Amino acid sequence: MALADSARGLPNGGGVSPAAGSGAAGSGAAAAAGGWSSFPEIVELNVGGQVYVTRRCTVVSVRDSLLWRMFSQQQPSELPRDSKGRFFLDRDGFLFRYILDYLRDLQLVLPEHFPERSRLQREAEYFQLPDLARRLAQARAAPRPAALHRDGSVCAEEPPPPPLLGYLEAEPLEGGGGGGAAASAPSPTASRSPSGGPLLTPSQSLDGAGGRRSGYITIGYRGSYTIGREAQADAKFRRVARITVCGKTALAKEVFGETLNESRDPDRPPERYTARYYLKFNFLEQAFDRLSEAGFRMAACSSTGTCAFAPEQGGPADDKIWTSYTEYVFCRD
Repeated sequence: MALADSARGLPNGGGVSPAAGSGAAGSGAAAAAGGWSSFPEIVELNVGGQVYVTRRCTVVSVRDSLLWRMFSQQQPSELPRDSKGRFFLDRDGFLFRYILDYLRDLQLVLPEHFPERSRLQREAEYFQLPDLARRLAQARAAPRPAALHRDGSVCAEEPPPPPLLGYLEAEPLEGGGGGGAAASAPSPTASRSPSGGPLLTPSQSLDGAGGRRSGYITIGYRGSYTIGREAQADAKFRRVARITVCGKTALAKEVFGETLNESRDPDRPPERYTARYYLKFNFLEQAFDRLSEAGFRMAACSSTGTCAFAPEQGGPADDKIWTSYTEYVFCRD
């Protein structure tokens, strides 16, 4: 339950120094009285395409922050809005959820294996939340007895790693290691570690040359084609609505970086798999280029298609609309 502004007490003094606070009390109060009365109690925010609904007293809970100035020192007509009248902020919509959580109770709570601390610190600095930015900076700089995961992330409570990450060594034989016939023979296709042990799986192993993770990424897209009576002249070529990404979270982030939309599965740990990511662009060749640069090669592909006459879809009588769904499987050894 959100508290009123007076009950919140505006902790930390809102970041106002004692000297500045006395001067801002009179002028700020007058401006705030006029600005606050113009805003609704419930405000809708569009942050980078993600919609948030919250109370006005939440967004103004930290004095002198960017949101406090927007919703207390300005009029609603002065703020940018989207086509549906929501207040628009051109920032990372996924990370704003943590900014909003902090504004509610001034506590910093992040999920385990959170890989976006540096980006969240940048968002905190943009929204002018110095206490949140300081906490994130301290958390990043604090020494911790951690080991490096296979995905490159750092965990504060990591058990002692095996001699070589990603490898599962064979059990030693009783009575010495000379009984070669008694040892289980490896699969003809199994790769082996530099120390002689078999690899766990392709998705868990490390490339010995470059230290890269091996594994699979599946790219899927649903496209449509419209072909008229004169196929050469009237063909409306491929239209791709969305390119989906399936595979291990750490691999997908490594390959696609900032172009990966994680909004449908935001808190997935690096070693887990997902089928809910999609790309921020609609060009298949751009996705193929990124995979090729990361050392992936195409291993397989499959496609299905259906055909419908355009009149059923509200189009011209002689046109046919072909809809297809295609998946491409990429592999990095």
